[in-house]
Amino acid sequence: MSLRKVVSVSLGSSKRNKTVQAELLGQQFEISRIGTDGDFGKALATLRELDGKVDAIGLGGIDVFLYVGEREYAIRDGLRLMRAVKKTPVVDGSGLKWTLEREVVHHLARETDILPPGTRVLMVSATDRFGMAQAFIDVGCETVFGDLIFVLGVPFRIRTIRQLSILARLLLPFISKLPFRLLYPTGKKQDIQDEKKARKFAPFFEGMDVIAGDWHLVRKYLPLDLKGKIIITNTTTKADVDLLRERGAGYLVTTTPEFDGRSFGTNVLEGVFVALIGKPWREIPREEYMALLKKLNFKPRIVQLNQPRENTSLSG
Repeated sequence: MSLRKVVSVSLGSSKRNKTVQAELLGQQFEISRIGTDGDFGKALATLRELDGKVDAIGLGGIDVFLYVGEREYAIRDGLRLMRAVKKTPVVDGSGLKWTLEREVVHHLARETDILPPGTRVLMVSATDRFGMAQAFIDVGCETVFGDLIFVLGVPFRIRTIRQLSILARLLLPFISKLPFRLLYPTGKKQDIQDEKKARKFAPFFEGMDVIAGDWHLVRKYLPLDLKGKIIITNTTTKADVDLLRERGAGYLVTTTPEFDGRSFGTNVLEGVFVALIGKPWREIPREEYMALLKKLNFKPRIVQLNQPRENTSLSG
């Protein structure tokens, strides 16, 4: 059996590097993450070195495409990285965010007691996970989108998909051209939490049952007290889980499956899917991703960390 290799090249910290092997649908995979500590030049060099030598490449620690409704917005720095790869399929996880993460929310609402109607949800950023954002609305959650707060530092809560869409049309054409490091923690910044900022932003977390969205944005502004709160995010390490447990979080839900004790980012999993399907990612419709998800029977990982909020329990 030939070994297929999928590598995530990330602008994130190299401390989070990991290599695992997994068998999916009879195919043996070696799945790796290579962090470049925020060094854009090193990321470009690593991508060029891997090009043509692996089965698929994921771009981690950065977005290439953002989708709000049916509109697509491209991040300039992300495109520079993607275009450095000429032979190997390269993805950023946006295709799976739209399908996998939307389905995770519906699964939690349908199969567990974690997301009853009226659950108060704070999404730290919805423009990079619009499928998840729409799903929270669809299942009846009272959802606040924190894109302006946690990405731009503007203390304004977005409360509807319509508001989000209008702001995206106005702002994303300009924001997408900024250096990505100004918008999102990269490199060593992913390992550091500014407690002063955590206290400053704590009021936005108060009264919320669920904190959802990209882990590095969540971690950057994580309140010191998470008593009973549910965290729904993408990729976590053992140290991340320990941090949430220490701060009193009730449940941790990760949207991607666990391999060898670690959940990887959507860009890694989308790289695996592209390798399994065997088509250019632009030619893969969302329905094909959904069909593969069902075939693999992927379910969110749900970990109880501490006593959750009252009347919350798993029923499926």
